[in-house]
This record gives sequence, structure tokens and C-alpha cells, in this order.
Amino acid sequence: MKLFISADIEGTAGVVNWKETEPGDQYAYFAGQMTKEVAAACEGALAGGVAEILVRDAHDSARNLNPAAMPRPVRLLRGWTGGPASMMDGLDTTFQAAAMTGYHTCAGSTGNPLAHTMNLGVEKAVLNGMPCSEFTINAMYAAYLGVPVVFISGDRMVCEMAREFCPGITTVATSEGLGGGSVGLHPQEATEQIRGQMEQAIRRFRQQQEAGEPLDGRIALPEHFSMEICYREHKKAYTASFYPGAVRTGAKSVAFEAGDYMDVLRFVMFCM
Repeated sequence: MKLFISADIEGTAGVVNWKETEPGDQYAYFAGQMTKEVAAACEGALAGGVAEILVRDAHDSARNLNPAAMPRPVRLLRGWTGGPASMMDGLDTTFQAAAMTGYHTCAGSTGNPLAHTMNLGVEKAVLNGMPCSEFTINAMYAAYLGVPVVFISGDRMVCEMAREFCPGITTVATSEGLGGGSVGLHPQEATEQIRGQMEQAIRRFRQQQEAGEPLDGRIALPEHFSMEICYREHKKAYTASFYPGAVRTGAKSVAFEAGDYMDVLRFVMFCM
């Protein structure tokens, strides 16, 4: 069994400030905790029966994880390729399942003091009438490839949204937003829960495969996609309105419609 893991940092236990997510200040500690949580997810997956794991470092520079701290069977994709898959680079149809660690809730929400969608220039994004998070964008890409998303760790709100979006997905809430702050799990508790819950998720998933039962985390893509992005600055909406097919819907917003999800990802790549 092959597993793909996309790793972010803003949903890592204890992270509460942008300075903790970029080089300088306390970054080294929190990048270390991000690494521990990803390694724990990998350890749980291997214990559950996964044979191959590809981890995609998906935060900022995409050079946050310590490769030496990963279990030996893990391959690590670092750096940005520049393609539309972005945080899901490396995922293809040879993988049986996908997972996400350190994820956070979407722009315009209150579940994380660092809530955003792709970048800080986006005030709010909506996809087919739902608030659009990075989880949403990436889970739909996995579904586009026919790959279920079986596990996510991150703030409580993104975990709740994930359970509504992907029936059967296993979640570990590492933190809960409170205004400009956040209440987080003890870092060791976070890694232990991630390791244990990932192992259970993989074991259950493999049992479902063997029994021919419906798989956890599998979603059906809609036939049509409608996305609207509201930017913090009207200039960005003006620029994005020149993307083929984009329509200006307000001083700071543009909309885009498509029948193929790859077209949505291209719109996101150039306009978000």
C-alpha cells in the first residue's frame, strides 16, 4: 500500500504566530514539532501496513521538514515544482490513500489565529457554495485522481470541516483557536495521538479494501465547479479578472466556473 502525506505547519500543535512559521524567532522549535508530527504519522501508517510513503513538505519554502527524522521507508518531496498540484505535488493514481498533517482552517474563519487559504492576500474563498480551505482544494484534487483522504491533523475547525466533507476520515485536533490565540495539545500528546490514530485509520482502510466495502475518505466530485475569490485588495481582483474565464463580481472579487477540476487548479495557481 502506498500513502501520500501533505504536511503544513499552521495546524501544528502550539503554533499561534506567523513568526513561528518562518525562519527566525522560534521557527526552529516549531519546524521541529512539525517534523515530529509528520514522522509520527509515518510511523503510524507503517505500523498499520503501509509499505511506501511519499511526504510532500507543503509549507512556505517547502523546506521545513528534517529528512533525517523521517522513518527509513519515507521519501520526501522538498521545494516547489511550480505545477498546479502545489501542496499535493507527487500524488498520482498509484497511491491508495492520502493524508494531511498540520492543516488549518480557511480564510475568513475563526478556528485558527493564522487561518488563511493559500496566501494572506485572500480574504475569503468559496467553492461550490462552501468556504474553501486548502484542505478542500487538496482533497478535491485527491478525489480527481481517485485517491481517498483517510486522515488529517490540524486545528479543531478544519478537522470538523473535514469530517463533513470526507465521511469516515480520521482526525486529530492539535489545537483550537480562541480569538487571536490558540489552545494546543502538549506536543508529545499530539504526536502520540497522530501516530495512534493514523495506524487505526490505515488498518480500517485496509480492512475495507479487503472486504470490498465503501472506503473511508472517498468523495465524489461534482460535475461542475464554481469558485469565487474575495481579495483583501481591489488591485488583485482587477489583475485576476484578466485570467481566461474569470469574471469580476465586485470591487475585490472574481468568479470562475469550470467542468474539469484541473481547470480550477489552474485558476487557483494563477489567481490565488
